[in-house]
Amino acid sequence: MKKTPPIVLSFSGNDPTGGAGIQADIEAAVSMGARVAPVITALTVQDTQNVKYFSVTDAKMVSEQARHVLEDMPIAAFKIGMVGSVENIAAIHKILHDYHEIPVIVDPIISAGGGMSLATEEMALAYSDLLFPLTNLVTPNSNEVRLLAPEADSLDSCAQELMDDGCDYVLLTGTHESTDEVINSFYGQHKKLKSSYWERLPYSYHGSGCTLTSAIAGLVACGSSIPDAVTIAQEYAWQSLYNGYQAGMGQHHPDRLFWTKGSANNRAKN
Repeated sequence: MKKTPPIVLSFSGNDPTGGAGIQADIEAAVSMGARVAPVITALTVQDTQNVKYFSVTDAKMVSEQARHVLEDMPIAAFKIGMVGSVENIAAIHKILHDYHEIPVIVDPIISAGGGMSLATEEMALAYSDLLFPLTNLVTPNSNEVRLLAPEADSLDSCAQELMDDGCDYVLLTGTHESTDEVINSFYGQHKKLKSSYWERLPYSYHGSGCTLTSAIAGLVACGSSIPDAVTIAQEYAWQSLYNGYQAGMGQHHPDRLFWTKGSANNRAKN
């Protein structure tokens, strides 16, 4: 019998443009050698410019989707993206508690790439109280981490606060900062472990965070340590952006399957 690829159970919203959300999770995880069992937390109405509105999946439905899969299939990692509501966070918390041996990778989506808010202040508190104590790695961008740790006075302090909440590791991405290069900082053991420097590309991208986090989850599902997965996934995500394209009139989309095309331009970072 053919061996089943490692499976990532992904809690995520549906993006009808295919740039972010569950499709991004599937493409990135598959690129790392895993597959995704999708649990839909919200349906969104959006284009490549912004989210217009969204409808949150009932928390019982979220829980039932996940639990029936977990009782039937061997899940090797959890990836958590858009959650939609405090009630969904509470439902996911119970699942993570019941399956505490499975690694948890969280992309704390606070707003859409176009700026629309996708999380309330109450949800930000629920991330800290319910999800982060059960999380192995959280991957906020600099805007998100400031909202998740509003009392911290620096980005380093923000990352420290998330680790104080219980996260083992934090990968803080710097695409929203005004630096010449994008600087991603990786934290663990309550200190900064490494900073990675990436050429800043000329466009705004839709789904870059989903791409990075799901690639990490796919690698962890396949047996990589979190530090190794973070290193490999950053290179993959940057290449996906570098080979990206403008599908509509707004943000560019990453090409997460660039590696399948012989003509793809795999340029090394600076």
